[in-house]
Amino acid sequence: MPVITTIEDLRLLAKQRVPKMFYDYADSGSWTEQTYRENSSDFEKIRLRQRIAVDMEGRNLATKMVGEDVTMPVALAPTGLTGMQHADGEILAAKAAEAFGVPFTLSTMSICSIEDVAEHTTKPFWFQLYFMRDRDYIERLIKRAHVAGCSALMVTMDLQILGQRHKDVVNGLSAPPKLTVPNMIDMAMKPRWSLGMLGTKRRTFRNIDGHVDTVDGLSSLAKWTASQFDPRLSWDDVAWIKERWDRKLIIKGILDEEDARMAVKTGADAIIVSNHGGRQLDGARSSIAKLPGIVEAVGDQVEVHMDGGIRSGQDVLKAMALGAKGTYIGRAFLYGLGAMGQQGVTKALEIIQKEMDVTMALCGRRDIEQVNLDNLIPKSELTANDYM
Repeated sequence: MPVITTIEDLRLLAKQRVPKMFYDYADSGSWTEQTYRENSSDFEKIRLRQRIAVDMEGRNLATKMVGEDVTMPVALAPTGLTGMQHADGEILAAKAAEAFGVPFTLSTMSICSIEDVAEHTTKPFWFQLYFMRDRDYIERLIKRAHVAGCSALMVTMDLQILGQRHKDVVNGLSAPPKLTVPNMIDMAMKPRWSLGMLGTKRRTFRNIDGHVDTVDGLSSLAKWTASQFDPRLSWDDVAWIKERWDRKLIIKGILDEEDARMAVKTGADAIIVSNHGGRQLDGARSSIAKLPGIVEAVGDQVEVHMDGGIRSGQDVLKAMALGAKGTYIGRAFLYGLGAMGQQGVTKALEIIQKEMDVTMALCGRRDIEQVNLDNLIPKSELTANDYM
């Protein structure tokens, strides 16, 4: 086993252990992947302000996200096909998050169902909702999340039309994978993954399969899913959801100040600055580049969270300094999951926690609530090439 010190180490190990189809699904963006790359590279342009001779003892990363206690301001983002990175992936990730004290968000397009995750966890998790054409199905899905005890509903607003990810087209992405000769060769070269998949019954979209009358197999499931993302999605639909959900509501996919203000009007408890990990509109600004303007636009009317490009604890600290009240990791935990299962998710969280703790100390802060713009080098001291 190689020594793991960074999220990049986990990524390289996951690439060795996960079939190409599913590794590429996680580690890619749409079209040219410009926005996908800039989500991470724009963090590198932000410089930290080092301080010395400051009391660094008794540091604290614990805070709250939508009123819930968290050991650090990081949640696991909703990611589709998580259970194809590793057998029972959503269950394992949820258990790791629970043990660590951070929120886990289950995707509508998960392999393990809401009920699967609820059965294997003891604390409430969050559920992410895609608004689809079949309103009866959506209403039942919301009820299932409520019955399972989910404490927050996250509505993703930026997937009305699916952005093309070229690697998925080339690889013929499907869950479960089609048994073509190339796929069978690839899976044979990933024995850990293959043995895990042979040992589980969870290999398709279990939030849908068995819950829609017209779906009775893989082909009908794929056809139904492809037809369901609703291009007519509007803020009125958010109001419709809110009438059916009496717990915390989070709006994901905000990348514009006016949209942020509209989300506030819907009564959302939090909004997430996000471009869907660079998987939708290629050429859009990075999430971290848009964060300060959106924080300024909504003030303290709503919690502003941030998602996209986080690969270290330093990235989390930079987002907090720019006004975020919480952050999300998607690919970072998927790399850990693909590399080492539940242990790998825990390792990813440990890496980020340690990096954040040490960085906060070297910036002269003892509490995450104290981190602000003073911990960054002002733009006036940087050249145009240094900052965004």
